[in-house]
Order: sequence, then C-alpha cells, then structure tokens
Amino acid sequence: MLPSEIIQQLPEYFLPQQAGNLNATYVFDLTGSEGGSYWVTVANSQVTTGAGVTSQPATVTFTMTDQTFVEIMTGVTNPVTAYMQGKVKIVGDLGIASRLTTLFRRP
Repeated sequence: MLPSEIIQQLPEYFLPQQAGNLNATYVFDLTGSEGGSYWVTVANSQVTTGAGVTSQPATVTFTMTDQTFVEIMTGVTNPVTAYMQGKVKIVGDLGIASRLTTLFRRP
C-alpha cells in the first residue's frame, strides 16, 4: 500500500464518533521514493484529505519516511515506539498528534 493510497482512503476509515469537537489539520512530510506532502483535516466530525500544500494552518506536522508512515497507518508499527526511536518527528500539538490513530480504522 502506498502513502497516497492510504491518504485517499482515509475518509472511508474515519470514525466520526472519535473526533468529537476536534478541529485539526495533520500534515505529513514524507521522504523516500513514494514520499511527498499530504494533509488530513478533521473538522465538524468530517474528514478531508489531499496531497501537496493545504490552505489550512497545520495543527501538527509529522516528518517520517514513506515506509514508516505506511507501517504506522496499517498497524505494523506502534506510533509511540516510532516516535521514541526517532523515526517520526512531530511539530505542533502532541496531544492532538496522539489522537490521530484513534480517528481511523486500520486500512
């Protein structure tokens, strides 16, 4: 599975009941052969996704390899472990960052 495919499919896996009143934009800066910049915005219990630069200010920005992203989003790698090992860099609100994996079922 490619990062672009995961981002495109996230709305299908979204758990709106988990979002509550969350309004956040997650930005993913991915390195590697399938890398790029992607974003996920959660607002009003809805999710939108895209590639490239978002017009919304980032609440959280994650930087990692494309492989680490796929492993985290598919449940192969624990996101906290990846962060502690230095595989993921986070800029922004850590509390909101930690909610990301609770907002979606695994693809």
